[in-house]
Amino acid sequence: MATQFSSFREFYPYYLDEHRDRRCRRLHFIGSWLVLIALILGLTVSPWWLIVMPLVGYGFAWIGHFVFEKNRPATFKHPFYSLLGDWVMFADILRGRISI
Repeated sequence: MATQFSSFREFYPYYLDEHRDRRCRRLHFIGSWLVLIALILGLTVSPWWLIVMPLVGYGFAWIGHFVFEKNRPATFKHPFYSLLGDWVMFADILRGRISI
């Protein structure tokens, strides 16, 4: 049974615990940058780039989980909080709060 969270504030420490391996965090970070690049290309060059967004975002993240963390991505149990967690962690990495 999946753990229940009453708020994102309660979920985020769990999310970070699922991303202890630096290589997994790096893959998340790279995937997030690629999502932003695909979004810009999708809005300026061709809407076909929008299809690439979930492929690179989830693709890089899931490789990190299956190969390095050896766990199931939180996306499967908590899709909304997990997506939000990806972007909060991305921002925390940019701010230097989390190391990669």
